[in-house]
Amino acid sequence: MWLNIMRFSSLLFTALALSAGSAHLFELPNKINLSGDEYLTVQQIYSGWSLLGIVVFGALLSTLILTILVRKQKRAFVLTFIALVCIVGTQIIFWIYTYPVNQQTNNWTILPVNWIELRMQWEYSHAVSAALDFIALLTLILSVLPKHKESLQ
Repeated sequence: MWLNIMRFSSLLFTALALSAGSAHLFELPNKINLSGDEYLTVQQIYSGWSLLGIVVFGALLSTLILTILVRKQKRAFVLTFIALVCIVGTQIIFWIYTYPVNQQTNNWTILPVNWIELRMQWEYSHAVSAALDFIALLTLILSVLPKHKESLQ
């Protein structure tokens, strides 16, 4: 029962994290060339998104617990561990690349002189995180699917 709860939680929180990351990824082509004023205006839609940290923490914690629970099941362990590494990777990217930009721009309420470089860093750090969230979700899904030994006919 505990294993199923952790599987469900890990899948749910990782999918929710991916949904936010996907939003960033899919809006990138439409935002990357906006003027400074337009970009500041559009960035205000993310006000309050810091609450998504709860989702990321949920994905990280539940996937860590799940990794420990499946440690004796080689296939499930490897796939779940890959998901955990990807989720940790999103946090490394956030704290090294995204968060410093949020600080320098006061959460995109001001445009520093180097705002174009900061915009690139912010947008592409989110894109990479979305890719890592996708890999995490994919490997978690694969970890819960039964392994079939049927050959192709």
